[in-house]
Amino acid sequence: MANVSAHDWSVFLLIVGLRLVVPLFIPRFPLPALLAALVIDGIDQTVFATFTDLPLDNYQSYDKALDIYYLTIAYLSVIRNWRNPFALGVAAALWYYRLVGVLAFELTGERWLLMLFPNTFEYFVIAIEVVRTRRDAGRLANRAFVWTAALIWVFIKLPQEWWIHVAQLDFTDEFKERVLGVPGTSTWAEGVANRPWVVVGLLVLIAVLVIVGLRLARRLPPADWPFTLDSDVIARRVGWIPRGPVAVAPRGVGHVLEKVALAGLVSMIMFLSWPLLDARLSVVFLVVAATVVAFAGLAVWRARTGRAGAVHLGVQVAVNTVISVVAMLVFAALATRGAADLSAGDVLLFAYIVALIVTLYDRYSARREAMVPSPELVTV
Repeated sequence: MANVSAHDWSVFLLIVGLRLVVPLFIPRFPLPALLAALVIDGIDQTVFATFTDLPLDNYQSYDKALDIYYLTIAYLSVIRNWRNPFALGVAAALWYYRLVGVLAFELTGERWLLMLFPNTFEYFVIAIEVVRTRRDAGRLANRAFVWTAALIWVFIKLPQEWWIHVAQLDFTDEFKERVLGVPGTSTWAEGVANRPWVVVGLLVLIAVLVIVGLRLARRLPPADWPFTLDSDVIARRVGWIPRGPVAVAPRGVGHVLEKVALAGLVSMIMFLSWPLLDARLSVVFLVVAATVVAFAGLAVWRARTGRAGAVHLGVQVAVNTVISVVAMLVFAALATRGAADLSAGDVLLFAYIVALIVTLYDRYSARREAMVPSPELVTV
């Protein structure tokens, strides 16, 4: 990267910056931010290959780490926004199941594991957030969440995971060769010119689907509220607001254990996928776990000493990142009995990830504890 031009650096920083910043909007605007993160993830390497001369040898590793980053924020946003505990449980089960599968893949390199542990979580969250734009998803029956997850798992994610990770087929090349009848290296214009009727057929199909969708939508019960993408607006409309003081962090050892599991799994996956890092995975987990426990102790101290005043979320993440850097350096030195072989950038990145997870989890889970569920909430 030493000889990269200013133009290439600008494109690189723009794309990576978008991949780091856009997910931060997921808690407040779940649907558009998730879709934007999904689109950016899908086009980033194409943008690099088309508009830059950047070497992309290691970018696939960074790409996987950035995927885990935005999906982790999506899970934390579910804790913040979904009032139905069963729906939250389904989302949590799907998310941790995927994390275990990705960790197993990173350890073994067996691509079929990604099909066995599909990323159903992402599309499940998107589906429920589509419902929430106009309706109270919290009142859905439990079976609705189970069926939604099952249908996405079987009919969307299993074929997709097989296509991408097992067969390792490129959709663009396959579409050009099998549908448009031109080599995969041809331009889209050449493919359309070769079989223009394919484009006409796709447009007709889209029109039919839109018409059918509109007809089905008219048969649905009346919407609960006008269309909105703002999770805070939805929260006010369903009365999902704190009924008492919000604590510094959620109560109970169970929450500490989940933070350890979440931060530990995410950190281990990112560490394994991050290029040029070498350390025992057990040490990575112990350092992260110790850092999370240190944050839990700090939260108890803040609560007991009355230092639990409201702090802006961005400020809290920044402060916690600094604390995380210090804690991780200390614990890494103790675990390795010497200085760990990590660059300043690597330490800052992992410290930020752990601090972000702890901060958002504590804020959103403590806020959730301060809620009083609506009496008409359906859970059967």
